[in-house]
Amino acid sequence: MYLHLGGDVVIPLEELVAIIDLEAVKSREATREFLSFAAEEQAAVHIGKEAREKSAILTTHRIYFSPISSATLLKRARSGGLGVRE
Repeated sequence: MYLHLGGDVVIPLEELVAIIDLEAVKSREATREFLSFAAEEQAAVHIGKEAREKSAILTTHRIYFSPISSATLLKRARSGGLGVRE
């Protein structure tokens, strides 16, 4: 099964490590540093316009910044239906 992250980006669910709510971790210095480092190392993919990201999706290969909320992505991942493609 696959998880649609927004735009034309779809990932295999087995590669999913974590879905992070960027609003919730804004004040966490360690998380900001980690995500900033990943972006600098070109391990990050921005889906849609930058500065409109609502969530960060960590996979076994890279980090995606998505304009879709973490709650919506989590529902999609759990449902096996909405937003998930086979």
